[in-house]
Amino acid sequence: MRVLAAMSGGVDSAVAAARAVDAGHDVVGVHLALSAKPGTLRTGSRGCCTIEDSHDARRVADILGIPFYIWDFAERFTEEVVETFVGEYAAGRTPNPCVTCNEKIKFEALLEKAMALGFDAVATGHYARLSVVDGVPELRRSADSGKDQSYVLASLTAEQLSHAMFPLGDSWKTDVRAEAERRGLSVANKPDSHDICFIPDGDTKKFLENRLGQRPGELVDAETGAVLGQHTGVHGFTVGQRKGLGIHAPAPDGRPRYVLSLEPVSGSVKVGSASGLGVKVIDADRAIWPSGRPLTEPTECIVQVRAHGGIVDAVADVDSDTMTVHLREPLRGVAPGQVVVLYRPDPEAGDVVLGSAKISGTR
Repeated sequence: MRVLAAMSGGVDSAVAAARAVDAGHDVVGVHLALSAKPGTLRTGSRGCCTIEDSHDARRVADILGIPFYIWDFAERFTEEVVETFVGEYAAGRTPNPCVTCNEKIKFEALLEKAMALGFDAVATGHYARLSVVDGVPELRRSADSGKDQSYVLASLTAEQLSHAMFPLGDSWKTDVRAEAERRGLSVANKPDSHDICFIPDGDTKKFLENRLGQRPGELVDAETGAVLGQHTGVHGFTVGQRKGLGIHAPAPDGRPRYVLSLEPVSGSVKVGSASGLGVKVIDADRAIWPSGRPLTEPTECIVQVRAHGGIVDAVADVDSDTMTVHLREPLRGVAPGQVVVLYRPDPEAGDVVLGSAKISGTR
């Protein structure tokens, strides 16, 4: 096949491209320039899509002997990912920008351009397994459970997955680094990027305040309605947050307070004890079915609400593109704006992604 290898400049995408070459595909490497300030340098594991990253990707392409290009998607990334991220926080929701980036950039904008240029598939360095069962794609957890990225890919459609390749799905990260070393790739020991790529200093609150300004409101006791303090904007908080609340007096029982809910219209941030964080029912909409087969009846499944945690058994009841998920055990820190992903358990071959949806509310 003609394969477009998305090369971020990291070790995972480098080895994924190398494996696509080894498999006999006609491979072309492409680095996506996503940053509005590409001159910003990476600092250790912080930052992404920098000039340094593009140079690293080009060096790998040279070693592999494949053509290499840089495509400028900065404007679309800003509109689809950054502005969406800011808007969600302003509305009192907690988004996952990696999910949005995979959905809107890597497997919409990039795949769209690749198909127009005659490529058959896009290969990435994601840790997830992908196969075809009865003519439809099946997305599964990766072999390396600690690096599994099926959660952030669960918003992809069957059509998008039918043109995707994840060469690292059956591998462990330690083996990928060792392989890169054997191949003589300079990125073999490059630190993984983490946090939010477009906030390289990791200060999300400062980033949002620079974009949204200050929107003062009150910190309110969820049980008594007492005003406990003031804040500069609901965008500075997330459900489940304990530190940095700005409340100087301790709770009557001496225990920590947590953010329980955000009300952007009134500007109220409601806080309370840990017992108020437990969620038993999740309401979600904008359902997506990676296999192209929506659930039509209540289904026992495993659900995940964060990229690296929030996993519990549940029953999902679906009505068109909305769903109600009844959790077998309560989860804490579940917030509107997050993505809930449904899995069919399969410990041996990897849990299968059934579908995903955007959390609209919790009970």
